[in-house]
Amino acid sequence: MGLAPPYPPIEPAPSRVRFPDPGRPRAPEVLAMGCDFSPGTILTAYRNGIFPWPHGDANEQGEPLVLWFSPEPRTIFPLEEEPHWSRSLRRTLRKHPYEITVDEDFPQVMRLCGETRAKSTWIIPQLVAGYVKLHELGWTHSVEVWERLPGSSERALVGGIYGIAIGGMFAGESMFHLRTDASKIAFATLAEKLRASGFVLFDVQVQNPHLESLGCIEIPRREYLARLQRALPLAARLRR
Repeated sequence: MGLAPPYPPIEPAPSRVRFPDPGRPRAPEVLAMGCDFSPGTILTAYRNGIFPWPHGDANEQGEPLVLWFSPEPRTIFPLEEEPHWSRSLRRTLRKHPYEITVDEDFPQVMRLCGETRAKSTWIIPQLVAGYVKLHELGWTHSVEVWERLPGSSERALVGGIYGIAIGGMFAGESMFHLRTDASKIAFATLAEKLRASGFVLFDVQVQNPHLESLGCIEIPRREYLARLQRALPLAARLRR
């Protein structure tokens, strides 16, 4: 079993980066550029409603192009009411052959989230290093879906999701599956655990058909930022 991250999380050295305010009138969605994945910078960004999105291309110094976003609108999964999963997902959640864990193999979840994407991934090595360091400090978390190998005591990771928790806010970053519905199981498990653990904001950043099918909704950026400010002072802890 993996070691639990420290709680309360350890505050890293402060960042020298100062991001523009996404709450000002007509603020753009892209607020900054730069390849700084130090723990302090990542936390500063999320505390201000901003997240990094590497785009693969490199600058003259060989650094990848990293844009820092605060999208309008913002996508969240509502935690204030019981989730309304589809009938097929409810059936899958009631009966599936997998073992579900929390924080047992954060680095491998990140790696597989990058490797299983059909197109070039934004989960570049520099980003992985920053988020793994945050995991060691207690800020980032993963939910793993394991499959027992036939005739063996070994198991294989077949699905998962990871993200960052600050106060009562959890920002889901990416998920993957190697078996049908494994990512949905990870997502639903995480959502239920967030509700049970006192989280009030589950940020999933940008809407897509898969997230919409799970019940994610779009809200104005101003509303997201207001919810974020209410969530940050809370002391929620993700249950294992």
